[in-house]
Amino acid sequence: MNKFELAKLTLSKAAGRSGLILQKYSPEILTTVGVVGIVVSTVMACKSTTKANTVLNETKGELDKCHEVRERYLNGVGEDIKFDYSETDYKKDLVIVYTKSAVELIKLYAPAVTLGAASIACIYGASHIMRKRNIALMAAYKAIERGFASYRNRVIEEFGENKDYQYRHGIREEQITAIEEDENGKKKKVKKTVETVDPNNFSEYARWFDESCSQWKKDPQYNFLFVKTQQRYANDLLIGRGHLFLNEVYDMLGFDRTQAGAVVGWVVNDEGDNFVDFGIYEDRQGTHNFVNGFERSILLDFNVNGVIYDLI
Repeated sequence: MNKFELAKLTLSKAAGRSGLILQKYSPEILTTVGVVGIVVSTVMACKSTTKANTVLNETKGELDKCHEVRERYLNGVGEDIKFDYSETDYKKDLVIVYTKSAVELIKLYAPAVTLGAASIACIYGASHIMRKRNIALMAAYKAIERGFASYRNRVIEEFGENKDYQYRHGIREEQITAIEEDENGKKKKVKKTVETVDPNNFSEYARWFDESCSQWKKDPQYNFLFVKTQQRYANDLLIGRGHLFLNEVYDMLGFDRTQAGAVVGWVVNDEGDNFVDFGIYEDRQGTHNFVNGFERSILLDFNVNGVIYDLI
């Protein structure tokens, strides 16, 4: 490859990259252009209005002349009325005056109106692009959700629901050696099977209710009652409205909102659970201590139905 072809290939890649970046940020660019255009068109319209007063005054003067001449002709007043000024001629003159005035006003306001229409089209175009992207994202998410559900069904059929739960939440069974006392007070070593949990293996919707949350307190009993009450309140909202977004639940608990939380949640229908569950009473490490008041924090995992707009 010679230098010319190399330079051509480099320019082609740069152009393609620039085009991709413009395509990525096209909604923001169109929205900005549309907003600026509307502001500019408003300013132009205001300036045109000041000039329009001159046009309207001239139109009024010409109309007054037409009325005056017609009135003088009908009354025979004035020696200068030597010609026939019929009703037809009078109406023709009025049409000419109005048409001339309309043309002048159109010339004044046409740039502002054109710019305003183009600006609105830019904003609508940005909205249309974002709508298509959201539809594509929801379709992709739905495909992933169906694939994951199919995978879970195969696991349940093969190994049972308990294994599915362990695989989903990263729960492992480990053998440990513990020292216990028998009825005679004699200590001995025994092997126990315990479950260990990796918090990073929970769903992408799971959140730690701990000191990082604005609603968290140092009192474990308060935290348990608060989370329990919020779960009950979330269920009341779901029953009352028929739907509930995950971000709304995040707001109740003091978590930051997420992009996924703006589209996923719960819907009352024939397919979903039809209830909100924070996972407070799930049989996993940490939940028992939190419920019994020995732990102040808990990892909450939410049983969302999926993308709300696909479930209604």
